[in-house]
Amino acid sequence: MKLCITEKPSVARDIANILGGKNVARHDGYIDCGEYKVTWTFGHLCCLKEPNDYCDQWKRWTLGTLPMIPDRFAIKLIDTESYKRQFKVIETLIGEADEVINCGDAGQEGELIQRWVMQKAGTRCPVRRLWISSLTDESIREGFKELKPERDFDNLYLAGLSRAIGDWILGMNATRLYSLRYSEPGKVLSIGRVQTPTLALIVKRHHEITDFKPEDYWELRTIYRDTPFNSTAGRFNSLEKAQAALEAVKPLPLVIDSADKKRGREAPPRLFDLTSLQVECNKRWGWSADTSLKLIQSLYEKKVTTYPRVDTTYLSDDIYPKIPDILRRMTPYAPLTESVLAGRIPKSKKVFDNSKVTDHHAIIPTGQAPNTLVGDERKLYHLIALRFISAFYPDCIYSQTTVMAHAGDTGFKATGKIIEEPGWRTVYAGDTADRNKKEDDDEGRVLPAFTPGESGPHEPELVKKTTQPPKPYTEGTLLRAMEGAGRTVDDEELREAMKENGIGRPSTRAAIIETLFKRGYIRRERKSIVPCQAGIDLIATINEELLKSAKLTGIWENKLRRIERGDYSPAEFVAELKTLISQIVTNVLCDNSNRRIIADVPAAGSKNSTAAVAKPAAEAPKKKRATPIRSLEQVICPVCGKGHMLKGHAAYGCSRHREGCTFRLPFTDYPAELKPGELARKIKKNFPQSTPDA
Repeated sequence: MKLCITEKPSVARDIANILGGKNVARHDGYIDCGEYKVTWTFGHLCCLKEPNDYCDQWKRWTLGTLPMIPDRFAIKLIDTESYKRQFKVIETLIGEADEVINCGDAGQEGELIQRWVMQKAGTRCPVRRLWISSLTDESIREGFKELKPERDFDNLYLAGLSRAIGDWILGMNATRLYSLRYSEPGKVLSIGRVQTPTLALIVKRHHEITDFKPEDYWELRTIYRDTPFNSTAGRFNSLEKAQAALEAVKPLPLVIDSADKKRGREAPPRLFDLTSLQVECNKRWGWSADTSLKLIQSLYEKKVTTYPRVDTTYLSDDIYPKIPDILRRMTPYAPLTESVLAGRIPKSKKVFDNSKVTDHHAIIPTGQAPNTLVGDERKLYHLIALRFISAFYPDCIYSQTTVMAHAGDTGFKATGKIIEEPGWRTVYAGDTADRNKKEDDDEGRVLPAFTPGESGPHEPELVKKTTQPPKPYTEGTLLRAMEGAGRTVDDEELREAMKENGIGRPSTRAAIIETLFKRGYIRRERKSIVPCQAGIDLIATINEELLKSAKLTGIWENKLRRIERGDYSPAEFVAELKTLISQIVTNVLCDNSNRRIIADVPAAGSKNSTAAVAKPAAEAPKKKRATPIRSLEQVICPVCGKGHMLKGHAAYGCSRHREGCTFRLPFTDYPAELKPGELARKIKKNFPQSTPDA
């Protein structure tokens, strides 16, 4: 028997219909297709074990147990009754199977989900992989004809596993560390490898806006032959200088120096990857990244578009022969596809490039009729369909006119741009919400014929303006900033080059933003995203740039991609994060400030608290000492509560350092000549909230 394991029941039904036709029998948790049986997960059935699953010491939230790093990371079944029931079905079927076919989502997360389930179920038989980019019947049939060995996707799994372990190491340890060290009792400060740098971007933009001081400036303009000219001198920061420039040109004629006309070409907009699709939907309709992701996932499952969780805007060469058939079957768009199908489909390097495609190509229609789509799903499909069709239209041809002039020593410039051959813009002629068109001030402006050397009177004037602060992030511009590791990039070529260093992956960025909303760190103000006080306080408290650096997080993401390609060691990536968290723990414990977050952050255990963490242990009351402290052996470690202080060559440290207590006080902050009683008083003052082990 061959067992197929899908990620969702709906996909299992599609595959069962292909494999068994009408001869299928439905059972509790699986479908029998004769030679094949098809079962499913519900997304994640398994996860990495939580700290309390490894040892009793880690059940309590104490500084002395940090950093928590298991000798070997392990997985567990999520404790949900429906999950446990479905896993039992999978486990039984795997035990009976001669071969397992992994039919999970064809991406890093999908690979991780399925591998964990198969590992937990103790899979012993051979495993092959179904790898497809759409759920059409044709694609499923082709995929089963070309099943791939599981080993071909080992690096993909290792990248997903490294990501999960890295998030555990940083998230679990940093959350406990900052919650115990800086928050009010019972409050959780949620720290994450991706979420914290994302929050830092939003907080930084907030400060740039609030700290911004507007300044007035003036620009010199003039009108000649009903055409506006702008001074090439730029802006004037003082009214006196601007007035002087105006008075200087008033009595002088405007002299035309040159009038150049050049033809230009504008290529069609690139096909959509997930991020650019989410950005476009946010611009047009104000949809959140999460809303767009759910809608495009639904279109994929309804077989009308290809796999959505992609980070490329290109198609592979093997798709080229299929393009005419896809266009032909898009019958509602026949008036637009007719001219393309009348000749040979162009094969532009801006559309087809194998070197820019790894696992999946850009998001395009499958050719399946979108008859069942309504509402927002139909709007989204229409957006993707127009982008796909326009990719095979000619470039837009325009003429750009630039006129240079002068009045005395002051130069002036006028520009105009005329569309001569609309090309791909024809596709968007009826699209009133089109955002692909450049909204240049001079677009469509027809300039009169100017002759070099001509001159005449003109009407100069000053225009007063005020500098503007940066705009708050919208979900669209935040996605762009995450993609560019903190830099918002609109240029398509530069976008492609920066993608490997982005914060998070296209498939996870929407979830990260939603997490920040749920935890009360950010909020929406119309289309804008602004930080809540809790988010501002959290970023102010984190002195470790490593935890909030968008650039560094981008470097980690690049390494994860290299693991996926087999160019980087997963063990090295995890080792780096282990070293990093140990360094962070030491730095925070040696922080002598009394910083505290007193903002109203979600309490531990509430629905908005960080996932998979327990409530911090209550502070143990400190016993009053009846006798003076005369020996370092009487100075108890404030972190583990069991060891006493020792004097080393460069610092005081805990006597239980061999047992894992990392508490350390450098002589630069705590002089070596301190008496034991003085040292004890300083520790009590600077570490009032440390919670000793029970």
